[in-house]
Amino acid sequence: MSAKEAILARVRAAGVQSAASVARAYRKNSGWTRTEILEQFAERTAEYKAEVIRGRESDLTTLLEEVCFRRMLSRIVVPAGLNVDLPSSLTAVFDQPPLTPEQLETCDAVLTSCALGIAETGTIVLDGGPGQGRRVLSLIPDTHLCIVWGRQIVGSVPEGVAALEGSVRAGRALTWISGPSATSDIELSRVEGVHGPRNLVVFLLEEGT
Repeated sequence: MSAKEAILARVRAAGVQSAASVARAYRKNSGWTRTEILEQFAERTAEYKAEVIRGRESDLTTLLEEVCFRRMLSRIVVPAGLNVDLPSSLTAVFDQPPLTPEQLETCDAVLTSCALGIAETGTIVLDGGPGQGRRVLSLIPDTHLCIVWGRQIVGSVPEGVAALEGSVRAGRALTWISGPSATSDIELSRVEGVHGPRNLVVFLLEEGT
């Protein structure tokens, strides 16, 4: 009997509980009001050095124009299924046929929607659904402009995981984003943009005009 087989035999003999039978007594719901959820999401996301811009759904085109002018962004990657009115000052670059990494590098930013947001951690999750596109689209351009509708934000991580069950069962790759891409070495020197965009701009939009 190999060492691997011996270990597995011991595990089986121990009668380890199945995952379904393990008690989960941790808090699954934030208990926050909708207003508190939005405020917490905006605050936590900003703590990660992301720029958070709040407004109404009807304000999106104007907000996009203002941000892109200020940041000098003009060529914007637009995934399939993202139905928004872009300002006339922007050049939309569509991922049809699929853009190469070299072509993506020539773009100033990518504009996507998301699957959901998590207020407790200021996290945004992409699952490759409509308006989000392939995972590579949100990794190569230097700036990620992300639209988060207020109704998409949940309070806690367990709520977010539960809401993503359909995406997981469908085999979609999930990208969890908490601020711009960054890493630190052993001396805690922070470097941004190593494995994704160095700039994250979040448009937090609520319903109404």
